[in-house]
Amino acid sequence: MTTTGRRALLTAGLSAAAAAALPGCTASEDPGPKKPSAAEVEAERVARAEAALRLRSVTASRTLLERYDAALAAHPALAPRLTPLRRSVAAHTEALGEGGTTVRPATAAPSPSATASAGASAGASASARPTPPPAPVAADPRAALKELAAAERTAADAHTAALVTAPPEYARLLASVAAAGAAHAYLLTEGARA
Repeated sequence: MTTTGRRALLTAGLSAAAAAALPGCTASEDPGPKKPSAAEVEAERVARAEAALRLRSVTASRTLLERYDAALAAHPALAPRLTPLRRSVAAHTEALGEGGTTVRPATAAPSPSATASAGASAGASASARPTPPPAPVAADPRAALKELAAAERTAADAHTAALVTAPPEYARLLASVAAAGAAHAYLLTEGARA
């Protein structure tokens, strides 16, 4: 056999091997991006809803914590009374954020950039809205306590409303935090009179 004959045979053999390999590379074998199953779509929807719920719950508690910080800054004489309650609210804020929502430390000063980064890390919202600055604190300490009690009730109501859509374990935590908020509101107003 001549060199030309061997080349022709080799070329024919390579062409046959290439032709045999081609069907494995056709579009019919490669389905492209996998379409998620109905269960995967539902799991993703549930995860997004839970992340949004956690973000709302943490935001409500963080707003309350900022109200405590503002009241303490405006009325340092109230520190013995407010500090234990503030510590409790800080612990609630941290607990509500566990499992997906980043919470800035309770002792840090509020900043819009930290709030925005916490919202972005939760993945619940594409555009995190910075929380507005807390309302000014009343000059009268008793009025400031009433305002703080109202803020406690507002946060407790938000946590109670979230119970309907919360997963069971998170719902128990929300119920506990809402009950503590109601107790705090009592201690800030009625409890002071006793």
